[in-house]
Amino acid sequence: MTVVVVTDSTAGLSDDLVAELGVEVVPLHVLVGDREIREGIDPVEIDYAADSVTTSAASPGELREAYERALTHSDGDGVVAVHLSRMLSATWESGRQAVRDMGAEDRVRLVDSLGAGLATGLPVLAAARRARAGETLDAVYECAVAAAARARTFILVNRTEQLRKGGRLSSAAAFFGSELVTKPLLHLVEGKLELREKVRTRSRAYAKLVAAAVDAAGRDGAALGIQHLGAADAAETIAEQLREQLPELSELHVAEFGPTLGVHLGVGALGVAVLPGGCS
Repeated sequence: MTVVVVTDSTAGLSDDLVAELGVEVVPLHVLVGDREIREGIDPVEIDYAADSVTTSAASPGELREAYERALTHSDGDGVVAVHLSRMLSATWESGRQAVRDMGAEDRVRLVDSLGAGLATGLPVLAAARRARAGETLDAVYECAVAAAARARTFILVNRTEQLRKGGRLSSAAAFFGSELVTKPLLHLVEGKLELREKVRTRSRAYAKLVAAAVDAAGRDGAALGIQHLGAADAAETIAEQLREQLPELSELHVAEFGPTLGVHLGVGALGVAVLPGGCS
């Protein structure tokens, strides 16, 4: 058999890609009042601005079940689990506990993607393609780690209030991003979400987002992922501009943010994940 790659539901990968590459996806949770929704599994209707809506990580038990299932599917070749940044979620720590409980440190390797959304998904693609090519556990793991280190993420939100309430952005950055700026442009730095730039108009914000992605992509056939929440037209506009400015792109994915990230980013959010050198 081959090494199996596991990720969580924030990775933003399409069902077709997940099925094609044999990726195991573990759902995170959205809590709406007393109701718990498993992302990607349960039907979802969410008021993203409601104070009663929160999120929670996958539990050690859920991750252990997924890792054990993936290990069985690998026929002993091993598992590489790539999860969203440990600075943004307890999922990675839950995964570490699950691996300890299994006593499987030599067979299940954990990777902190240092990102979220398709900034996790692109390293997952890179690793899963290596696994499908028959590479060893060490090689697949090293590919995922290297891709995570190369990936860059830029996010445009309407306001930072939801991030501030969820503790994903420092209070100082939230202050500068709330009333003084029309469109705060954020980025992930070593797994932490930080304010990158203060932008006052929508058109200028889109231009800054595209420029940041182009600069990060370089000229070596990067892979890009564009995500949005209720902003499909804007996402396609950004995609068209990036295709024009980066004709050597190896691949470009456009998807909607799932509810777990949507709760923190808010309606209208746009994000671009960049993996220089691509996912192959």
